[in-house]
Amino acid sequence: MPAGISVVIPSRNGRALLAAQLPGILRDLSMPWQVIVVDNGSDDGTASWLADEWALAEVEVSPEPLSFAAAVNRGIGRARYSRVCLLNNDMLLEPGFFTALEGAFHKVPGLFCATAQIRFPEGMRREETGKAVMAHSNPDDFPIRCDEPLSGEDLTPVLYGSGGCSLYDAARLRALGGMDEAYAPAYVEDLDVGYRAWQRGWPTVFVAGAVVEHRHRATTSRYYTERELAEVLETNYLRFLARAVAHGPLFRKFWNESIGRLRRRKDPALRQAARLAFSAAPPVESIFSEERFLALTCGDVAAFPGGNVTGAPLATIAERLETPAPALLARHREVVVVKEGKELALRAAVEWTEGKWRGQNKWAGGAP
Repeated sequence: MPAGISVVIPSRNGRALLAAQLPGILRDLSMPWQVIVVDNGSDDGTASWLADEWALAEVEVSPEPLSFAAAVNRGIGRARYSRVCLLNNDMLLEPGFFTALEGAFHKVPGLFCATAQIRFPEGMRREETGKAVMAHSNPDDFPIRCDEPLSGEDLTPVLYGSGGCSLYDAARLRALGGMDEAYAPAYVEDLDVGYRAWQRGWPTVFVAGAVVEHRHRATTSRYYTERELAEVLETNYLRFLARAVAHGPLFRKFWNESIGRLRRRKDPALRQAARLAFSAAPPVESIFSEERFLALTCGDVAAFPGGNVTGAPLATIAERLETPAPALLARHREVVVVKEGKELALRAAVEWTEGKWRGQNKWAGGAP
């Protein structure tokens, strides 16, 4: 596919949100581009307004509202360029967004996805950051969390990119079939596609220099209650375990942890558990060890660009994750910090760091 960026924005009755978002998108695009708005069951005149005011944007109209996965797949199907950027209509871009995300593809071999740093309006709790990890540290917590990025941290491997502000390799995204439409109406489809990409050796990284401000749940909260959204999240996570986790012992561990947590909370998602346990997709053979890439993306590893472009990369152990000393950064082209006592994470980080800088990343699978 020709070099460029196809931006896909699903929008349901989001005319006002698009009016705030589109000027920043068009200002920031410098490569060849197209903007595809999937008008997802809107009755606010979005399609005609776009035709009148934003003729540069292509419009894909669905008369009936689709799930997030189905809506973005409509846009992905129309994408003409080598990168696909998925954006929620409630994301406002800071300058340099696309340049920073595209730059990651020239630094990380075999990259599947570059995901942005997410901020929230002043006064709102930062529920997302973009640095998504899978951590099973507290049995009563949902296992996916967003860690606060450290000062200077960049290109840290993460488990998946947010479907609301990430740039994907278009060929690899299509090879995976786009977003799995089993996840409805929303949530977890981005985790699923990121996980399946890692299984093939196609990584995702966090890009600190690509920044968005998220007007959180500006669309979903109009159609679903907080309780309904919480149940959707838990149900779709169980669906993800059944459909994506290939290694039997790992699946049983994660499944039992989730069922135990839901039972303690008397969560209504339990009603779906028996059915979902048998809803697996066709068997997947993970090319790369799931334990290994989960160790790399569980919150125990952080990457920091160094100041010496000819220096060797370094993977080092620390009691806690923190920004390395300036003198250490000055000696190396990159410093990857691993939390003390995490042996599997250390081995994975060494492989990741050495392979990336040799241009022969053993994590990086071949072309689709």
